[in-house]
Amino acid sequence: MSVNDQVEGTMDEVSGKAKEVAGQVTGDKQTEAEGKAEGLMGKAKQMFDGAKDGASDLVDDVKDKLNNN
Repeated sequence: MSVNDQVEGTMDEVSGKAKEVAGQVTGDKQTEAEGKAEGLMGKAKQMFDGAKDGASDLVDDVKDKLNNN
């Protein structure tokens, strides 16, 4: 996972949580929902980046095995 992607996902997650709490405190259901959605997008970005890294590692392993045979 690239550091930039990880930071971006974490920032979205934290920002979303802050917005969600602000919506809860003020009783603004739309802001609360937007915050939840933003937080989920941050988590999704992090999961997607982790999957990309896993796929890249798998490709590298296959290449190594093919080169060694």
